[in-house]
Parts: sequence; structure tokens; C-alpha cells
Amino acid sequence: MKKATRPEGTLLPVRVQPRARRNEVVGWQGGALRVRVTAPPTDGRANQAVVELLAAALGLPRASIALVSGAASRDKLLRVERHSLADLRARLDGARA
Repeated sequence: MKKATRPEGTLLPVRVQPRARRNEVVGWQGGALRVRVTAPPTDGRANQAVVELLAAALGLPRASIALVSGAASRDKLLRVERHSLADLRARLDGARA
């Protein structure tokens, strides 16, 4: 997946593992951010959990993160408003430390 910074936000590729034991940001793997969420992949619950997890990890409001593609897939593309990819990486690495 491509990563791109655009005026409306940064496109962030995410690989999701639903029904995990806990919600966590695992790290960068194969060009995508890997996350685990406890929510099942039904009725958009895993998608909502991913947005909530990343918003908390990045210290951003949930409204600044939007699902662009991959609603029914483990591989998702999210748009994060007003932040560069370098800034997102630094925030996530700081949150995991």
C-alpha cells in the first residue's frame, strides 16, 4: 500500500487483527501499521475500534481519523487529518515506548 501526505491528511495503511486478546498498536510491518483489536469484524465494530485505538494512541480526536477503504478487509487505508507520516510515526513510536 502507498503512503501519501495530502492537504486533507495523510493516508495510513493499517493491517488489523480483530478478536485479539487486547487492543494494541503492534508496530510497522511490511509498510503498514499493524494493530490488534478485541472487537469482532462484524457490523463495523472492528473498524470503530481501530479508529478509537489510533485516536487514543496519537492523541487526536476520533473525528480526525477516517476510513478511506477496506471496510470489510484486514488491510485498511485510513486518512489522518493535518499530520504528516513522519509526525504519525513519531507519535506512535512515542506511545509504544
